[in-house]
Amino acid sequence: MKTIVIGGGAAGLIAAYFSAKKGDKTILIEKNEKLGKKIYITGKGRCNVTNLCEPQDFLNSVVNNARFLSGAIYGFTPRDMMDLLEENGLPLKVERGNRVFPVSDKSSDVIKTLANMCKFAGVEVLLNQTVEGITAADGKVCGVKTDLGDYTCDKVIVATGGVSYALTGSTGDGYTFAKALGHKIIPPVQALAPMKIKGDYPARLAGLSLKNVTLNVTYQGKLVSSEFGEMLFTHQGVSGPIVLTTTSKINRLDKKDLSLAIDFKPALDEKTLDNRLIREFSAQSARAIKNVLDQLLPMSLIPVVIERTGIAPDKKAGEISRAERQSIIRVLKGFTLDLESFAPFSEAIVTAGGVSVKEVNPKTMESKLIKGLYFAGEVLDVDAYTGGFNLQIAFATGARAGS
Repeated sequence: MKTIVIGGGAAGLIAAYFSAKKGDKTILIEKNEKLGKKIYITGKGRCNVTNLCEPQDFLNSVVNNARFLSGAIYGFTPRDMMDLLEENGLPLKVERGNRVFPVSDKSSDVIKTLANMCKFAGVEVLLNQTVEGITAADGKVCGVKTDLGDYTCDKVIVATGGVSYALTGSTGDGYTFAKALGHKIIPPVQALAPMKIKGDYPARLAGLSLKNVTLNVTYQGKLVSSEFGEMLFTHQGVSGPIVLTTTSKINRLDKKDLSLAIDFKPALDEKTLDNRLIREFSAQSARAIKNVLDQLLPMSLIPVVIERTGIAPDKKAGEISRAERQSIIRVLKGFTLDLESFAPFSEAIVTAGGVSVKEVNPKTMESKLIKGLYFAGEVLDVDAYTGGFNLQIAFATGARAGS
C-alpha cells in the first residue's frame, strides 16, 4: 500500500507517521522549503501543542462539528499526544488553562520531534514540491500531479490547512483538490481573529489592555455570546482572548445584525454601581468629572467614556444629575462597538469552513465520495477555541487518517 500525504504541517506529519508505522510506503509532499511552518508561529513561537483536558471537555471547546470529531478525540486524546511526544524525547509542561507547551518554550523543538518521528518511521519527505492535483479513476484515488512530476498511489491524505497565515503555505489548495473531486466546500471564514471597529477611538485607545471585562454580542436582538476575561484595543479595533473566542462564535452571522458591547464592570449590577458613583461624586464634589472616574477606569479610557455620555468633562462631580449618572452607568455597562469587519485571514489564527464533514467518514477521515481520499486538520470544516484545541484536532484527525 502506497500513501501520499499532502502538507507537512501538524496534521500531515502525524498522518504520515501513523501511515508509515502501520507499514504503508509513505511519501509526504510539502511545497515549502521546510516542514511545520505554521507550527513554528503557534503559541507566539512557543507552540501550544494541545490542551490537557478530558475528551468531553475538549469537545465542549469545539465551535463547529464537535460531534464529527468525537471519535477522533476519544481515539487519540490530548494525553495520547503528550505521551507520544514525550516518548520521542520532547519534555512537556502544563500551564494555565491546561495549555501544554514544550519545556524549552521552542516551537522548533516540536517540529524537530515530529520530523524525526517521521524519519525513523520511514516516511520519505519531499520538500519544495507543489501538488497541483489529485487523480482518480472509477471513484478511487490513483495518484497526484506535482510541478516536478506525477506519482501513483493507493491513498492520498490531504492535510493542506486552511487559508489563515497564507505566508506559511496555507493557501486553500486542499479546497481546490476536494472540489475538483466533487466535495462540497463550506465557505471559509476567519476564526480566532481580531475585529476591526469603526470610529477613531480604537486608535486613541491603542495598546490599552482590559482585564475582567465582559464582551456581549446580540444577534437580531438575542444574546448569542458573552465572554469574560481579557481584551485589548489596537489601532484598528480590538483583540485579545475574549475577542478571538467571540469571533469564532459569530463569524458566520450577518454582521449588519450584530451588536457588540463591553461591560467594563461585570461584577457590579447597576444599583451597586450607582451607589458607588454617588459615594465617589459626593467625596470629590468639587472636582471635574473627568478627574473623578480614575478609581473605576484606566486614565486613557475616561475621556472616551465621558464623550459617550454627552456630559461636559469639566462639569463638577457634585453637579452631576441623576439622569447623567444613569448615562454614565449605561456606558460603563454597555460600551458599544460598531463592527466593521473581522481582521483578514492573514491575521486569523485558524480558518472556519472547509471540506464538508457530511461527506467524510468520521471513523477513518476517508471521503464518502472517492475511495482512498482522506482529509485531516484545518482543511476540514472543524475549528475550536484558542488554547491548544486546534492543534489537537489536527493531530487527532491526522492520526485517524494515517491509521
